[in-house]
Amino acid sequence: MAAAKNQNSPAAVRRAKLEEARRKERARERRGRLLTIGASVAVVTALVAGGGYLVYQANEKEKAASGPISGERTWKDLKQGHVETKVDYPMTPPVGGDHSQVWMNCNADVYTEEIPNENAVHSLEHGAVWVTYNEDASEADIKTLTEKVKKTPYSLMSPVKDQKDPLMLSAWGKQVTVKDASDSRVGQFFSKYVQGPQTPEPGAACTGGRDK
Repeated sequence: MAAAKNQNSPAAVRRAKLEEARRKERARERRGRLLTIGASVAVVTALVAGGGYLVYQANEKEKAASGPISGERTWKDLKQGHVETKVDYPMTPPVGGDHSQVWMNCNADVYTEEIPNENAVHSLEHGAVWVTYNEDASEADIKTLTEKVKKTPYSLMSPVKDQKDPLMLSAWGKQVTVKDASDSRVGQFFSKYVQGPQTPEPGAACTGGRDK
């Protein structure tokens, strides 16, 4: 009877309540730790997955930039002399050869009239991509490519009425015809050849030259 009375005494009841409160608090702390660990694992997993995706995207972009471009034409052993006369280039638009000592400004420059080949070729020597079109190109394609060039340093754009295809892209020693502005080869050509490995004079200026 004495033991039962001790268990029901106010002090014993308080101790029991205190112990129960402590037990519940320990249980809450364990749940909190488990939730924190779970959240940390989820965050790390997401970061690893996200990082893996970014690496994958970067690798895919690098492969796209370094891989062959369908329909691309290549010329090698192009001359690089400076001349003050017109040059009879074997291709239209020209992709290299002797050229003017003054380059065409190619810092995202869009020209609405034809520009001298000799100045444009000097821009290609500096690592620029030259977008050209003739009268058969659609207004929509011209507008889209104009917007792209205006966002891209080391590029320029102009009409070339005598070229055989409506839309063409040229770099030093490289050229491709595209069917329209949404052709995936547009982005591939820019990625690969704007200041690309074909550039005879990488880092040379695209400003301070001829502007019309």
